[in-house]
Amino acid sequence: MRETAPVRGHLPDENPGFVGRRTELERISAALAEHRLVTVTGVGGVGKTRLALRAAHRAAGLYPDGAWWTDLAQLDGDRLLVALVADSVDLADHTPGMAATGLCHRLADDRLLLVLDSCEHLAEPCARLVAELLAAAPGLTVLTTSRRPLGVEGEQIVALDPLPPAGADALDLLRGAAGEEFTAAGPAGEICVRLEGIPLALELAAAQIRIQGAEAVRDQLGTRFDAPPSARFDLLAHTERVWPSRHQTLRAAIGWSHELSAPLERLLWARLSVFRGPFDLASATAVCIGGPLNRATLPGALDGLVRASVVRPPDAAGRLRMLDTIRAYGATWLDRTGETAAVADRHAAHFRGLARRGEADWHGARQLRWYRTVDAHHTDLRLALDRLLRTDPDAALDLIGSVAFAWSCRGRLREARDGLEQALLLSEERGRTRARALWALGVTLVLQGEFGPAQDVSEQCAREARFAEHTVHRDRPGDLTLDAAALAGLLALTTGRPMAAHVVVGHVLDAARGGPADSAARLRCHLVHVFALTGLGRLGEARERALALRALCEELDEHWTRTALEYQLSLTGLLEGDPARAAGHARAMLEGTRGLGASLGVALGLDVLATALAAAGEGERAADVSGTGEAYWRSTGQPRRGLPGLRALHEKYTDTARATLGEPAYEEIFVRALTGLPQDGLDRALGDPRHS
Repeated sequence: MRETAPVRGHLPDENPGFVGRRTELERISAALAEHRLVTVTGVGGVGKTRLALRAAHRAAGLYPDGAWWTDLAQLDGDRLLVALVADSVDLADHTPGMAATGLCHRLADDRLLLVLDSCEHLAEPCARLVAELLAAAPGLTVLTTSRRPLGVEGEQIVALDPLPPAGADALDLLRGAAGEEFTAAGPAGEICVRLEGIPLALELAAAQIRIQGAEAVRDQLGTRFDAPPSARFDLLAHTERVWPSRHQTLRAAIGWSHELSAPLERLLWARLSVFRGPFDLASATAVCIGGPLNRATLPGALDGLVRASVVRPPDAAGRLRMLDTIRAYGATWLDRTGETAAVADRHAAHFRGLARRGEADWHGARQLRWYRTVDAHHTDLRLALDRLLRTDPDAALDLIGSVAFAWSCRGRLREARDGLEQALLLSEERGRTRARALWALGVTLVLQGEFGPAQDVSEQCAREARFAEHTVHRDRPGDLTLDAAALAGLLALTTGRPMAAHVVVGHVLDAARGGPADSAARLRCHLVHVFALTGLGRLGEARERALALRALCEELDEHWTRTALEYQLSLTGLLEGDPARAAGHARAMLEGTRGLGASLGVALGLDVLATALAAAGEGERAADVSGTGEAYWRSTGQPRRGLPGLRALHEKYTDTARATLGEPAYEEIFVRALTGLPQDGLDRALGDPRHS
């Protein structure tokens, strides 16, 4: 039993070092109660993000549809602003139309708190988006952090000042960060005053206290901060954007921390500024080595930056990150060294290489690990793609062609489509790279329900595959041709033409050599073939082939195809009149899709499970699972879909369950599941009926 009521939404964990800010928290709480848009403003490093996160955690229970967090610091421009916000509220990117329209539709009937963190570099597009969302969703409240107001009508501004320099809160923060006890009368109190109570500056000083002691830090700050302004690190070309003229103390504190760093640490600090998302030692090494920084010296330099609080300590997965304010400072040094373009190119090359490794890793035991790696590094993959679109469109086509299928599986269809269409337009590359990108675009369009454009892309993919393979595979189709056939078959299946799917994949499989385990393309073709047999009513043959393919996937430790096969086996069970078997396969599919984070797959699996439960006469459980399924479908931004055969069965058995339970009872259970926490509904669907 939970000690508190479950809250829908997603907020990052709070920093345990939060101190003070009681008055400011009350001001934000009061503002959120009275206004639909509240912006926390203040200089960099003053604690806007930390305060907004604390306020959001406090307020989350007041919003039936929860509190949701979006970190905008990872964006360079506004092209993917709406997609990032949509992803943060669990709106999978499946809709083909205007992104903002889909987001407005998703939020229209909800009562939730949306937090947009770090809006200053996107103030105007954020203002337009927030105004549109507030107009479309009367139950929406928006909390933003920015160094300047958004300027939207009705915006309530909460200006955040530094902690009182001579107060207890600043000293408490310094104590906690340094791990030592201090008195206000000693050097620690003088440090708080010198640094004007700015939280980030105090954290940097605390890191030096751990290394040198409080007295040494006080003396150094006195020397540095008593210097004339002209001597205080006058480095930034655009000081008005990052370092407001009214407050130069943080700039000086970061500069002091930079000066105390060893030369290799300063060089690494500058080069690490190219990362927008989390990074690990391997990525840092690949991107930042060169000159005196090599594989032997870089780990020590990185440890030094962590000790100095320039880089945040690694999380449980070994990922590190740099705060945006500190990253921006490093970027100015990178620019002064003349290395900005070179490091950006190494960054793009590294993430292109990571993407390319996935093509081999997708087929086999490393699939799930690579899939999660792509998800973890999504921000920097996107940054690398943007760089390559400007500098090397052929390489951009290679990168997006490698990751687009994984992005689509994760629900980022709009990002996948946008990247693919841009790269295909800009690149003149022919052959394998273009064929693979066309295949990925075709799959994306099918999943978006854009069947007309998908047909055009499918035909282009087949032509490009023939062009790429005609001199290599004269006597048999290669993997590109197999994937082109699988795409054509998928399109035929989703438009109710199982015979066409059977013919197109059967033709290439008959001509191809080798078995389904030989490549991912062969496995995908065999999967489409199984679904085609099911659609043609050849159920025994379809089930036998599906079971054989599933066993093969288990040997390979392949996850994506296995979950699709569980869906097919569940559908076959329903068509053969065995709802218990169908329910078992549906739950197996749900376990797999939950592991992949594929909301569309979860929605499809819940539909087939609800159908199986209704067919078995378990009307109450069917209503509960169906309501949860509707919640997941809404999160995809599109109406219920699925193979034509399942849609008919779902309607048939749902009508039976409604009639058996009675419309009011069925609707009550359905609505309770729809408005509850989707994760709880999924847990119930996967649990033992005796314990639900």
